[in-house]
Amino acid sequence: MRKFVIMGVQGSGKGTQATMMARDFDLVHISVGDVFRWNVQNHTKLGAQVKRIVAAGHLVGDDLVESVVRSRLAEHDWNYGFIIDGFPRNARQAEFFLESYDIDGVIYLDLPDDEVYRRVLARRFCSRCGLDYNLIASRPQVPDTCDVCGAPLLTRADDNPQALAVRLREYHEKTRPVMEIFQRKEFVAVVDARHPPREVQAEIRRHFDLPQLDRSQLDFPQRPVVPG
Repeated sequence: MRKFVIMGVQGSGKGTQATMMARDFDLVHISVGDVFRWNVQNHTKLGAQVKRIVAAGHLVGDDLVESVVRSRLAEHDWNYGFIIDGFPRNARQAEFFLESYDIDGVIYLDLPDDEVYRRVLARRFCSRCGLDYNLIASRPQVPDTCDVCGAPLLTRADDNPQALAVRLREYHEKTRPVMEIFQRKEFVAVVDARHPPREVQAEIRRHFDLPQLDRSQLDFPQRPVVPG
C-alpha cells in the first residue's frame, strides 16, 4: 500500500501528477478542490458556502477542509493506497495527518509565482462535464467549447489576478510550517514543476524509486470533476 501527499500552489500541476500516479499504481486520488467544485456545480449547501468564500478571493477555511478530508478517508475505499492533494493546509492538520496515517512521502511541486499567474489565468473548465482545459497547453479544438460534450467553457470565479494574489499570500504563509513538519518526519521530494508533465512525473518516480513510465503511458487523461 502506498500513501502520498502532493503539495504545490495552484497551477503547479498537482491534479495532473496525482492522476498519473493514481492510474499506474491503483491509488485513490483524493482532491479536496474537486470535492468542493463538484458541490458548487451541483448547488449543494456546501457548494453555496464554498462559492461565497472563493468569490471573495479567500481559501476555504481549515475546519471545513479538515471535515471533508476526514469524511472522505473514512470511506476506506483505498485498498492499494491514496494520493491526496489540497490537504493538509496548516501545522495542526499536518500533525493530525502524520499521527493518523503512515505516509510514504510528500511531493512538493515547486513553481515560481510569475509562472503561477501565467498558468492559472489560462485555466478553463467545461460547464457540463467538468473537463479541465488550459489555453497554454491544452486548448480546445473550437474556442471556448468543450471537445467532448460541446458545452461552453468557463473560468472559475476565483481565477482572477486579485483573488490569486490573496491565495498566493495565504498559501505561502501556511505552507511554510507544514513543510517544516513534513521535512522533520517524512521524506519530502521537491520537484521543479516548470517542466512538462511527463518530466515532472519521471522526477517524482525517481525520488521514490517507483517504476518509470513506459511508451504506452506517455499520454495521460484529463480529469472530469467528480465527487469524493
